[in-house]
Amino acid sequence: MQTIFLNETYSGNKDCVATIGFFDGVHKGHEFLIRRVITDARNLGLAAAVVTFDRHPREVLGGGNGPGMLCTLEERIERIGRTGIDFCFVVPFSREVSMLSAHDFMKDVLKGQFGVRQLVIGYDNRFGHDRTEGFEDYVRFGSEMGMEVLGCSAFQEDGVYVSSSVIRGYLSNGQITEATQCLGYQYSLTARVVRGEQEGRKMGFPTANLDISHTRKLIPQQGVYAVYVHIGDDSRRWLGMMNIGRRPTFGDKPMTAEVHILDFNGDLYGKEISVAFIRRLRGERLFASPEELAEQLRRDCMEVKTHPNLSPNGEEIKTHPNPPEGRG
Repeated sequence: MQTIFLNETYSGNKDCVATIGFFDGVHKGHEFLIRRVITDARNLGLAAAVVTFDRHPREVLGGGNGPGMLCTLEERIERIGRTGIDFCFVVPFSREVSMLSAHDFMKDVLKGQFGVRQLVIGYDNRFGHDRTEGFEDYVRFGSEMGMEVLGCSAFQEDGVYVSSSVIRGYLSNGQITEATQCLGYQYSLTARVVRGEQEGRKMGFPTANLDISHTRKLIPQQGVYAVYVHIGDDSRRWLGMMNIGRRPTFGDKPMTAEVHILDFNGDLYGKEISVAFIRRLRGERLFASPEELAEQLRRDCMEVKTHPNLSPNGEEIKTHPNPPEGRG
C-alpha cells in the first residue's frame, strides 16, 4: 500500500475506486466496506483507495475534545494496509478543510487530487461542511463531475451494527470480549514505563507503571484485566494482569495504568510496552489492608494462569450480548 498525504504527488493509477471516512479502529465494519471497494476496483481494472483524515474532526472543531481514539494515525494506516488496499490518502483535517462543502470536497479533493472515479459510501457516513448533505446529494454531485457514487450496506455481527462508537461503549463499560469481537483483534495501549510508588513490589507483585498522560487513545473502564504484553520490539508475548484505577486501598491516588507481567524478571523503566486486553477480571475496589489486596491479587494471578484460553499462544472465547447505545 502507498500512503499519500493531501497535496503530495504520486505515480500510480490516477483513476481509482475509493471510500472515505475516519476509520477509527479499522474494525470489522470498516473491513467489510474496504473489501467492497477492492472488489469493485478489481472488476473495473482500477486502483482501490481509502481516503481518511489525520485527526478526528472533533479534535479541531471541538477545541481538542475529540473522543478517545481506538487507534493512533500510525496504527490506523498500518491496519488499513493489511486489508490489501492500494492507496491510503490522508487528508490533514483543518478548519479550512472543515469549511469545504461536500460538493467542493468531492470536486477539488476526491476527483481533482485523488482521481476518484467511483466512490463507495458507508451506510451512515456524512462529510462536508456541517455534514448537512446526504447520500442523495453525493449521488447528484457525482453525476455532475463524472464520479459514480454507490452506497454500502451496514455490517452486522450477531445482530450488532459494528461501529466505532459501539466499540468505544464496550471498552468504556469494560466489555473487552465484545469489543474484541467487533474489532477483529485485541484492543491495545502502548506507553512508556515510568517509576511509580512501588506498592505492588512490596506485596510481591511488581508492576510496570505506564505513562498514559498524553495518550489520545480510549482508556477502558477502571478495573483489573487479563492482558498480553509485548516489550519493545521483542516478538515474545507475555501474560499479565493490568490495573486501571486510583488504587483506593492506598488512599485514592490519581488515575494509573499498571501491569504485572507474569513470570517476568527484568528492568522495564524507560522501555515502551504494548498491552493487549483479553478480558476483564473484576472491578477495582477498596480492600481493608494491603494484605487483603495481595491475597486478591494472588487469586487474580491464578485465574489468569489457569484459564484454558489465556495463554501466550491461546485465544479468548468470545460471546456477544446486547451492545451499548451508540453508532458511528
